[in-house]
Amino acid sequence: MTRKTKRTLWTVLGVVVLGIIIFAVYYFGSIYNQLQGLQKTGEDSPFHSIEQVEQVKTPDPPKWEGTEVVNVLLMGVDARGFSEGEIPRSDSMMVVSLDPVKKKIHLFSILRDTYTDIPGHNKDRINTAITHGPNTAMKAVGDLLGLNIQYYVYTDFQGFIKLVDSVGGVDFYVEKDMKYLSNADNHEYDINLKEGMQHLDGTTALQYVRFRHDALSDFSRTERQRDFLKAVGDKLQSTTSIAKLPTILEAVSPYIDTNLDVSDMWKLANVAYQSSMSSSEQIPPMNQLVEEKIGGAQVITVKNPESLKRYIKKLYQTQDPVHVSSDGSSSTVAGEDGSTSESSASTSSKNDN
Repeated sequence: MTRKTKRTLWTVLGVVVLGIIIFAVYYFGSIYNQLQGLQKTGEDSPFHSIEQVEQVKTPDPPKWEGTEVVNVLLMGVDARGFSEGEIPRSDSMMVVSLDPVKKKIHLFSILRDTYTDIPGHNKDRINTAITHGPNTAMKAVGDLLGLNIQYYVYTDFQGFIKLVDSVGGVDFYVEKDMKYLSNADNHEYDINLKEGMQHLDGTTALQYVRFRHDALSDFSRTERQRDFLKAVGDKLQSTTSIAKLPTILEAVSPYIDTNLDVSDMWKLANVAYQSSMSSSEQIPPMNQLVEEKIGGAQVITVKNPESLKRYIKKLYQTQDPVHVSSDGSSSTVAGEDGSTSESSASTSSKNDN
């Protein structure tokens, strides 16, 4: 190989390396900027009109140090018909709990009609907590579960649609035909899905996670939401979606607010990527809830609040799904093949919007 050929190869290699460095700087710089944009401040925050009031009533949640269990409250709202500055009630509430030591994820969906203490605002349905601000919502959910909720992520229907579309949709099995006509919305949010494996885009995915017009109402809907969220998480971990991360973040950023800073997002993403799902639960579980009518409204109450906290604690202490009775005792439930599964009673709900 001649000296001139060597110089040419080194020149080409240098250009390639420089190109990679420029791309990496652009790629990670774009991701950083988009992540930074998820945390809204001032008038960009959907909560700017109530932030000062809320800070007086509810202390900030504890910060995550990176080694203990971290809990993130996910809240989805239906903002249709609301003016700027108005905060709608939560349409869905979930807690994602990550254990960075055991590399386990626990997912809890909170029944929105659960009647509980709202800090500084007496008792009410838990889906009203967000109307008083995210700190109040985190404290209300944390008190119910017996957990410290450090972070929140808040979005609306459009944010969910953009997320699913930006990952290219999700292949998902729809367990039955689902049909509902939304006359009040001029049929914009009609639900019309067929049983079977489907490729759900943002609009059809929203139909799936919103459907509750069957015998089990919100009880079956929260389970569908947890299952679909896991499917979206799997899609986000795929190589294709990781390469598209800047585009995904750009699509969802206008519709999301959070108190996570970029540093904690990176740490949590790393923990989540290395972790596996340990439990997926409805709160309150069937054997600990009571359907009541309070103030003329149908709500759900917890039989024994301390028993519910013990139930949550048991889930962190075992690798197998457990059934915890209302007195706090627990047992694993084995199937015919030796596997374990959680046992729960079946009930119906008359709850409506």
